[in-house]
Amino acid sequence: MAEKEKVVLAYSGGLDTSICIKWLIDEHNLDVIAVVGEVGQEHEGLEAVRQKALRTGAVECYVVDMREEFVDGYLTDAIRANALYENQYPLLSALSRPVITKHLVDIAHKHGAKYIAHGCTGKGNDQVRFETSIMLLDPTLKIIAPVREWPFKTRPEEMEWAAAHGVEVPTTNKKPYSIDDNLWGRAIECGVLEDPMNEPPEDIYTMTVSPEEAPDKPEYIEVDFKAGIPCGLDGKPMKYIDVIYKLNEVAGRNGFGRLDMIENRLVGVKSRECYEQPAALALITAHKALEAMCLEREVLHYKLGIEQKWAEVVYYGAWFGPLKAALDGFIDATQDCVTGTVRLKFYKGTCTVVGRRSDYSLYSYELATYDTDDQFNHESSAGFIELNALSMKTWAINRLQHKADR
Repeated sequence: MAEKEKVVLAYSGGLDTSICIKWLIDEHNLDVIAVVGEVGQEHEGLEAVRQKALRTGAVECYVVDMREEFVDGYLTDAIRANALYENQYPLLSALSRPVITKHLVDIAHKHGAKYIAHGCTGKGNDQVRFETSIMLLDPTLKIIAPVREWPFKTRPEEMEWAAAHGVEVPTTNKKPYSIDDNLWGRAIECGVLEDPMNEPPEDIYTMTVSPEEAPDKPEYIEVDFKAGIPCGLDGKPMKYIDVIYKLNEVAGRNGFGRLDMIENRLVGVKSRECYEQPAALALITAHKALEAMCLEREVLHYKLGIEQKWAEVVYYGAWFGPLKAALDGFIDATQDCVTGTVRLKFYKGTCTVVGRRSDYSLYSYELATYDTDDQFNHESSAGFIELNALSMKTWAINRLQHKADR
């Protein structure tokens, strides 16, 4: 009997990817190697997820702790780029998909698998991210997307098929929301959130308290940066990953980190999304404040456009593409001087920068002050204004003459 070909499946243990295992076995006649990525998501134990994959028919299931790699190889780039898609929310799923895909490809190579499969729907962004990353890492691998193949339109239809084919199904009703999470935060959609006029209910949040229930006294914390990367809190050196976990706790208990937005998906659909990202939003706020102090004006202004393009490229799934690498080159060149400390004040759902210092600061008290220590040469301003406005002044004279001739 000929040995079956192999497929590596991105596996979460939910209904869709559990059905995927059986579907790939029955419909594609493939041996399934499942891969579970630990990226800091909420779970009740990944060994149980692994055992479920094996019971469902996978020939092997890897549980890979990707958290350190995720932070050091991906969230480092994200913080230096102030990665806010549509200038609103810190990228979330778009940052974890590339690191998961890298491991899928590595395991496919290890086992000589020709196929990689995922459980993404045909309407979301993640299918694009997984498949684009696979193509960029190894264009020879073939991709299978069972959810785009099978005929099921509803969850009850999926559960009926699963029960008929011996696939373990949830014993409780589906949660009213669709949630994706990692240590950088949580994305929540579906259910009552699909009506944009519905206020998000409190039960969607697990990382943050309601601002109304937050403490009545503000909480301060100082974030240290070295070359654009968080490296400590309140003067205590810490790894970036530990800074994230601590700030999730501090910002969360003060009710900071919630977003509610209409988002433009890559596939052309506007989607109502709620996000809970206390540490991510706080760190980007602090990083931006330090850049404002340390970057030269024209570099800072130009970087804003680079940041928006960077976030868009990564959101679209091109982490391993050439444009992202080129944008990184510019961003890297700006970050050596982004070293210093930013003081944040958390109070009832807000995060405010209330102090900053750096040896690379371009802020000069002597140039900025209006007191007696002022060293700014006021006499230079008249000539500066004349030359700065000369082109526009010439335009204005010309147009006024034309108006007079009419």
